[in-house]
Amino acid sequence: MSTALRAVAANWDRMIDGFHRKPLPVRIAVMVVIALFFYALPLLRPPIITTNSIDFGGVMFGVVAFALVALGLNIVIGYAGLLDLGYVGFYAVGAYTTGVLTAYHGAWPFFLVLPISIAVTMVFGVVLGAPTLRVRGDYLAIVTLGFGEIIRICLVNVEWLGAAAGIKDIPHPPSIGPNPEGPFAGKKGLFDIPRVQWDGIVPSLDWDHATHFLTFGAGDAIPYYWLLLSVVLLVIAADRLVKASRVGRAWEATREDEDAAELMGVPTFQYKLMAFALGAAIGGMSGAFKASGQGGYINPQTFPLLLSMLFVAAVIVGGAGNRWGAVAGGALVAYLPERFRDINDYRLLLFGLALTVLAIWRPEGLLPPRRTRRVKAAEAEIEAIEEGELEEGAHA
Repeated sequence: MSTALRAVAANWDRMIDGFHRKPLPVRIAVMVVIALFFYALPLLRPPIITTNSIDFGGVMFGVVAFALVALGLNIVIGYAGLLDLGYVGFYAVGAYTTGVLTAYHGAWPFFLVLPISIAVTMVFGVVLGAPTLRVRGDYLAIVTLGFGEIIRICLVNVEWLGAAAGIKDIPHPPSIGPNPEGPFAGKKGLFDIPRVQWDGIVPSLDWDHATHFLTFGAGDAIPYYWLLLSVVLLVIAADRLVKASRVGRAWEATREDEDAAELMGVPTFQYKLMAFALGAAIGGMSGAFKASGQGGYINPQTFPLLLSMLFVAAVIVGGAGNRWGAVAGGALVAYLPERFRDINDYRLLLFGLALTVLAIWRPEGLLPPRRTRRVKAAEAEIEAIEEGELEEGAHA
């Protein structure tokens, strides 16, 4: 069994490396096609993938929100090598900043509040990181774990933040075209996009449940999914630029050997603080979209400590250090419990078994970074050479 899993993993790695060796126009074309498929996915509603017991558009919004959080945490864990177990605290800070300014203590528009939420969360990242990033390993994990729990306790007890009741009626992002809710009831957005209805393997267009293009309201989560998916793609592009820069190389040096990096003149503390701040900013951005999402309601129970563990699991399962691995891991961790919702009594068991099998099959993650694949390939080559020498010695 283990041999078969290793063979599957090796074939998967060869396929990934083969894709990277393709000409740039081919890679761009393939990625554009994949992106268009994911934009259309909640409308296509493939029979095997679609969740029947819960709105598929809402599930896909949760999946892409998790993917965005995993991208931010991947900067902290995968690039800089810092174990952050309290990342849900930044997620909550972004959400509550949005809720306070748009609904609870103000009526600011969402897209004005969004950069403020990102900035506030980044400040929290610097405030937490400045005194704590001088410790390493398990000590850093314990400190960040405490930070996540402190944030939740403050949200429960501070009346100015809504206390245990939370914040409701958080406004949605502004729509393009008339909104079918409120004073424009009965009117639609710029145009409608039908969904695909499947009768077995026979598709048909469902105009009765069409999606209003970029019209945000409580009745349809697909426009939220499109908006957040676009944000994820922009973050991936920015992540690629940062990783290829001097900052990314400093993070890699710090992750591999912090003492050696210091001796080579790398100000590791500054770069670790930068990673913490950028990771916090992305987490706060995802929290802001969560707050203004379909329900428009948040409370302290929305941000349990268990969520931090799932964020870390998403990065590790996807492949720490690989942005696409973080996206895949976040999507997988968010999607599997909803896919198994039909068997409610056993869905968390199946979810745990799926993660366990994946950890056995790919301990380095679903999509490990290139450096990990190169090391594995070199180790496999050395092992094959040693086995060949042993066989020759036995024949001799």
